[in-house]
Amino acid sequence: MTGIGIDVCRARLDVSVHGHNTRVSFDNDRQGQRKLLTFIQRYPQARVLIEATGGHECAVLALLAAQNVWVCRINPRQARDFAKATGQLAKTDRIDADDLAYMAVALQERLHAYVPPQPWRARLAQWVKRRSQVVALIQQQTCQFATTADPDLRALLKRTLKAMHKERAALDEHIRAQCQDHASPALRSIKGAGPVFQASVLAKLPELGRLTGAHIAKLVGVAPLNSDSGTHSAPRRIWGGRADLRACLYMATLSAIRWEPTLRAHYSQLRARGKPGKVALVACMRKMLVILNARRRDELSAQRAASEGILAT
Repeated sequence: MTGIGIDVCRARLDVSVHGHNTRVSFDNDRQGQRKLLTFIQRYPQARVLIEATGGHECAVLALLAAQNVWVCRINPRQARDFAKATGQLAKTDRIDADDLAYMAVALQERLHAYVPPQPWRARLAQWVKRRSQVVALIQQQTCQFATTADPDLRALLKRTLKAMHKERAALDEHIRAQCQDHASPALRSIKGAGPVFQASVLAKLPELGRLTGAHIAKLVGVAPLNSDSGTHSAPRRIWGGRADLRACLYMATLSAIRWEPTLRAHYSQLRARGKPGKVALVACMRKMLVILNARRRDELSAQRAASEGILAT
């Protein structure tokens, strides 16, 4: 097995091959990516490790996966922590590529190959991302409007806000239409889980129903993690996970603890036991996610049983 690390930026792909003292660079465009593919195919049983770089790595990932090259996308924090653990404190694009190649070899049993999303899921993810951007811009412009005194500038800001609200409404309509085709009854089964939450889960959590409740909670970042050493036992805290999905789950849970009887009772019980509001809310976020995961798991099991029954007949 040959470990290959690729450090990605907008303009360039820096490549390192572990154990071969080979370092090359390619342009991060279609032609450069094809040259990269040809280069990687020279190494049998290559394992390619790429660091997530704000989306600039997506084209390379898609190309390599389509050509059946084993490739994994790694969280930048994990890559940097691995480099520090090996004693590498300096940081350049070439050094990062070397570290990724080494990581591909050292952690080969713990890394998982990248699985390309289904086309509808990839499209929905783009719509959800754009909606998040528009919502953030509306909040920013609203704050600026509130602190602006000049009447002409206020008029400009008012027109901008009107256009943004119109775009958000259009995005909501498109997202709702896409969810109609793919959101299952399990995903709609909790009051408070609206179209935006459903779209976020569909786009960013394809593992729902395929993992245990504990694993899905950790994946999203709502599982309390230990931080103990010797006689010291720190309070459990959540961290890591998929932050954008967790933010959407937070908003859905705020609604669910008002309208969903199970979650409302759970929240009230935790507060009665003296838990702080945010702690109780995070616990409800985790419970809501675990409930959805279990219902989706049962749904998938029923679908498999039905398909096996049809095949048997």
